[in-house]
Amino acid sequence: MSRFCIFLALTLLVTVPWIARCEITPGGPIEGLTAFDAPGDDGTQVILEWEGEGDATLTVLRSTARLGEFEPVGEAEVSDGRYGDRGVTRGSEYFYKLAYMVGPDTLMTEAIGPAVARGDWFRGARKNTLVATIVMFTLVMGFVSVARQGRELYIRKIAGLSAINEAVGRATEMGRKILYIPGILSLSEIQTIASLSILEHIAKLTAIYGTDIEVPNKDPLVFSAARETVKQAYLEAGKPDQFREEMVTYITYDQFAYAASVTAKMVREKPAANLFIGAFFAESLILAETGQAAGAIQIAGTAAIPQLPFFVTTCDYTLLGEELYAASAYLSREPVLMGSIKAQDIAKVILMAIMGLGIVSLAFGSEYIITILETR
Repeated sequence: MSRFCIFLALTLLVTVPWIARCEITPGGPIEGLTAFDAPGDDGTQVILEWEGEGDATLTVLRSTARLGEFEPVGEAEVSDGRYGDRGVTRGSEYFYKLAYMVGPDTLMTEAIGPAVARGDWFRGARKNTLVATIVMFTLVMGFVSVARQGRELYIRKIAGLSAINEAVGRATEMGRKILYIPGILSLSEIQTIASLSILEHIAKLTAIYGTDIEVPNKDPLVFSAARETVKQAYLEAGKPDQFREEMVTYITYDQFAYAASVTAKMVREKPAANLFIGAFFAESLILAETGQAAGAIQIAGTAAIPQLPFFVTTCDYTLLGEELYAASAYLSREPVLMGSIKAQDIAKVILMAIMGLGIVSLAFGSEYIITILETR
């Protein structure tokens, strides 16, 4: 009996470590392990999928050869059923194993592969983005074509832009200047670019009516661009001799020193109209309140939401958000700009209709609209 016990103990001592190191077949706790290239990516990810239940933690092992040395690259839960390995090189072959604990022992699946990550030309999960792009492109080209044929495209009246002629007329009658502030950010800001397009229109009006205009600047690049814009406007109006370089000035790059200089100019010279068009920050209320106290008609426009309440309170007219970007089309009536603005409006209507339909369908338990709008 003692010999049998000794034999059994020696047998277990030899076989148990071997069992712990052996690889299990797909018929074990982890079944259906597969590895494949992630679809619709740039070729830097391999997807592993499996079937299994439980809360055990899996260690994902990777090697460049089936019989090579496998190294851990990540962890996942059995219940996840999926793991994405993003640390691969495009075009290389990889083999994978899953390792997990069963009691005190570590078990591993058989090596699967090779899996090769390849780049794709098109991401299939973003077909909805492609459809939206095609629809938007079609709308823009269609409305631009209509505008070029001379047909009138309706854009709702924007009170702040319509009041520009009134502001220029008032300054002309009073014999005072117009003060135009193009914001405090550089040319990299889209609001500044939109402001310069409005400045061109106003400068043409001042050239036609013989009204004085001054454009104080904080940014050196905007200063150069504004000077050329005003100069070109006077040239197009047929009065290049009336342009003076001191119409467009550079003050300082310091935010509040600039605000102090402009407000002092408002108090001393009392311009008939102040126009604050562009990107503004804390100086917005300082400028607008001083201009209101000086008795000027004031028109403001910015896409900086925190500054809108200050302009609405202290200015006669305020361009809200996207109205600033639509101003160049509204004022110039140029076919390309008009067609683009009209196409954007129609696209927004379509999007709002889809969103409304999605809310209704979700209320009835359907997530179809959410699914087709989702991008990954």
